[in-house]
Amino acid sequence: MKPGNADSHGVYDFWFTRLMYESGDWDVDQRMPSNIIDTLLQYTTLRVDPEEKIIPLSDSRMLTAPFCYLSGHKLVEFNPDERRNFEHYVKNGGFVFVDDCNHDIDGLFSKSFEREIVSIFGKDALKKLPKEHPIYSSFFAFDGPPATGIELNGWGDDLVHDYLQGITVNGRLGLLYSNKDYGCEWDFDWRNKRYNAEDITKFAVNIITYALSA
Repeated sequence: MKPGNADSHGVYDFWFTRLMYESGDWDVDQRMPSNIIDTLLQYTTLRVDPEEKIIPLSDSRMLTAPFCYLSGHKLVEFNPDERRNFEHYVKNGGFVFVDDCNHDIDGLFSKSFEREIVSIFGKDALKKLPKEHPIYSSFFAFDGPPATGIELNGWGDDLVHDYLQGITVNGRLGLLYSNKDYGCEWDFDWRNKRYNAEDITKFAVNIITYALSA
């Protein structure tokens, strides 16, 4: 994949922006964005850009994206430009979904990302979301965050996380943080989707419709 741009203003309501960062491994679950794009087209009337955008977190173009995604397995250690843009984006109406692809196998992604969050926003900024949070009813109805097959199959720490976390700014989420590895859950061959008894990507619709409307 090659880095793209976010010059989709006025043409699309939504474009999937993956954030590239210098540390760690940002380029995970490569089939996931196209599956989410397909799901949005299936269930919503949003004008959706069919191509994933990949933008460096240090690039100011990411500040104009309606939704950003950041994930990985390894170390997260933002450089000054990345840290500045991340803070500005979250505090000024942006929405970033951060998903721990490591699922606590050794905790490196979660520990290092959470250190970054404390250094940027303070130790009390990241809070557990109640099951009544609007993100669980923004499109489909969920009783809290749906479990992933990664968790249920005992991968990683053999723990099913029954919550998501977030940072709320002026009454809306600016950061949604998951230790559930949704990215891996949604990274499948699209031809296999029809064999699922339940569409496992539905929660992505909630996340994105919340991001666009809250």
